[in-house]
Amino acid sequence: MSVWFVTGASRGLGAEITREALDRGHSVIATARDASVVLRAYPQEPDRLPAVNADVTVPEQLMAAVEAGLAKFDRIDIVVNNAGYGLIGAVEEISDQAARALFDVNVFGVLNTLRATLPTLRAQRSGHVVNIGSVGGFVTAPAAGLYGASKFALEGVSEALHGELAPLGVRVTIVEPGGFRTDFLSSLSMRVEPASIDDYVAGAGPVREALAGYDGRQPGDPAKAAKAIVDITQVADPPLRLQLGADAIERVEAKLDLVRRELDQWRHVALSTGT
Repeated sequence: MSVWFVTGASRGLGAEITREALDRGHSVIATARDASVVLRAYPQEPDRLPAVNADVTVPEQLMAAVEAGLAKFDRIDIVVNNAGYGLIGAVEEISDQAARALFDVNVFGVLNTLRATLPTLRAQRSGHVVNIGSVGGFVTAPAAGLYGASKFALEGVSEALHGELAPLGVRVTIVEPGGFRTDFLSSLSMRVEPASIDDYVAGAGPVREALAGYDGRQPGDPAKAAKAIVDITQVADPPLRLQLGADAIERVEAKLDLVRRELDQWRHVALSTGT
């Protein structure tokens, strides 16, 4: 059985991954800003579920969580970077404060977690890092530009990390979910910048309106997503990218088609710049 380290384990996909891992007999070092929520959900699992208060923006708390987990299990096999939140608003409407706070959690929080956990995985010469991204990190949309940018950054980190850790026996997967019926679109996980520039009503307005009525109606089943994520940690050659949901597949395929069309259309310009 494996030892998991999961951030943002108290809600949403993090909670579902924690449940699925426990149901399969694994142990989970569960971190959350309020770890008591995790403990209340699994009162029957005191031995396999050390839950630790840890904000991913506070490196010392993550290090303490890792040390507590190692003291109990002496290893960490799977690291799941799940903590994060969404932000809606046209790019120009997003305040500097809101943008920096988003990146502090969605990007620098992941880096903090990696710095805390990777020394253990490197020393073991084994393990698997699972970064929970978004289809919005592969193809973004109006009103989701800053959130998409944070997940695009996670794509870049994951792709480089994949090459850096592969020689050490540590695998990396970035998960790109579409819409799932978690609380991600609720006020608990989604922050909305007020519409402040009339010129963006046509561009960003429809997305704002669509998302407002989409909470709870997403097509994806989070329990099935958690099962798929746990499944890919059990295979010998896991993917670098894992899309989840038919909507994620559709959006990724559409972008790949667009990139190919534009590459072919403007290839002559690209090639004209060589010596």
